[in-house]
Amino acid sequence: MPRHTEDILKEALTLPAEARAALADSLLDSLDTEVDADAEAAWQAEIHRRLAELDSQAVSLVSWSEVRSRLKSALSHER
Repeated sequence: MPRHTEDILKEALTLPAEARAALADSLLDSLDTEVDADAEAAWQAEIHRRLAELDSQAVSLVSWSEVRSRLKSALSHER
């Protein structure tokens, strides 16, 4: 007998956050059956461009805590 969606969801929600994220990613991937070759090529070019910027130190990384702080500040100024 097939399991009900609600039962599967309940069980999935008991997984650790990382496992839930991996499951969600897999489920989303399963919905994306068409591959846009032009979009894939554009993403590959963008990835290589960004890696080259990092390797050449043309850009610098910002920690998540700094990004979060900036976002909170920007959002509080919008209110």
